[in-house]
Amino acid sequence: MLNFTNNKINNGGKLRTVLDVGCGVASFGAYLLSSDVIAMSLAPNDVHQNQIQFALERGIPAYLGVLGTKRLPYPSRSFELAHCSRCRIDWLQRDGILLLELDRLLRPGGYFAYSSPEAYAQDEEDRRIWKEMSALVERMCWRIAAKRNQTVIWQKPLTNDCYMDRAPGTNPPLCRSDDDPDAVWGVPMEACITLYSDHDQKAKGSGLAPWPARVTVPPPRLADFGYSSDMYEKETEIWRRRVESYWNLLSPKIESDTLRNVMDMKANLGSFAAALKDKDVWVMNVVPEDGPNTLKLIYDRGLIGSIHNWCEAFSTYPRTYDLLHAWTVFSDIEKKGCSGEDLLLEMDRILRPSGFIIIRDKQSVVDFLKKYLTALHWEAVATADASSDSEQDGDETVFIIQKKLWLTSESLRDAE
Repeated sequence: MLNFTNNKINNGGKLRTVLDVGCGVASFGAYLLSSDVIAMSLAPNDVHQNQIQFALERGIPAYLGVLGTKRLPYPSRSFELAHCSRCRIDWLQRDGILLLELDRLLRPGGYFAYSSPEAYAQDEEDRRIWKEMSALVERMCWRIAAKRNQTVIWQKPLTNDCYMDRAPGTNPPLCRSDDDPDAVWGVPMEACITLYSDHDQKAKGSGLAPWPARVTVPPPRLADFGYSSDMYEKETEIWRRRVESYWNLLSPKIESDTLRNVMDMKANLGSFAAALKDKDVWVMNVVPEDGPNTLKLIYDRGLIGSIHNWCEAFSTYPRTYDLLHAWTVFSDIEKKGCSGEDLLLEMDRILRPSGFIIIRDKQSVVDFLKKYLTALHWEAVATADASSDSEQDGDETVFIIQKKLWLTSESLRDAE
């Protein structure tokens, strides 16, 4: 319907990150994988929690979320495409606030593919909803890029020109100039339009390289964090070597298809995930809620992730990740006064049986973890001195753990 060059779904690498709202069991995201497009499949946190389990068991990125009153845990301009199929979301409620949340998340020129009875049915109520929704998106400066059968695809403008040309008093209004569109941790949604920054408009033009070059080319917003291109390239190389070392340590325990769902619990610039781009895995990059909001750089690299506070549970189904990477995560929560034991239990909850944890932290953290291995049915796999490639205080150790399969006494008797 969008008529991309050579009918390529990824538009020559320009379309890379997608948000699938109300994803079901994530078949849409699964279909996109072969086109080098990665979808964050979002299932509503109501009666559909088990859909996330199905999606993750299929090896497809998914997140249990709420499209309600708080912003989704993604920075502005994170996605090239949003998608809602057989969509039953009331986009008109509260002055279109949910649609405006999608607007915040879409890049300049980004698309919203919407498949719903309102787009094609002829009964009076559906026609009324379609008329009101069409009027709303027109006031938001979206245009119809394609419409066929039961699906319409809208496209956002590339620049701020349309927003500035609207008549005074037009709703939805523009957001306040002091509103931070990237602040998401516990931040209420607002029914307003976020203007593009210079970075946003550049990123739609020449600022973002096509995938897969995008994962290594310095992103446009890098300087906002005080990073130079040289610093960025140095970190990318450091994590490439570290990941190579991890794989050497893991190799006696894994096959080519052992790992699929990976989480980097403290992603920084996403270089751990970037180093895995040639492996058949995907990475959920988690950025701390109280640190630099580098998640927007991660999305600019064509990777995906979420904001989180590890003093709380992560929004996913139990036993859904094959590998967790925890770089100084325990040291961080210790500074916050949170419980290391609680974090161990949360990691055990989201790690599948026979899954792995890579701890990269101070030796004192490794000593703390070792006290609980027996109780958790975890097994130490490997230990390595990481001080040679550490940018920290030289006290980092790599400690790799495997979660064993729990068996009840009754299961053991049946096995005998």
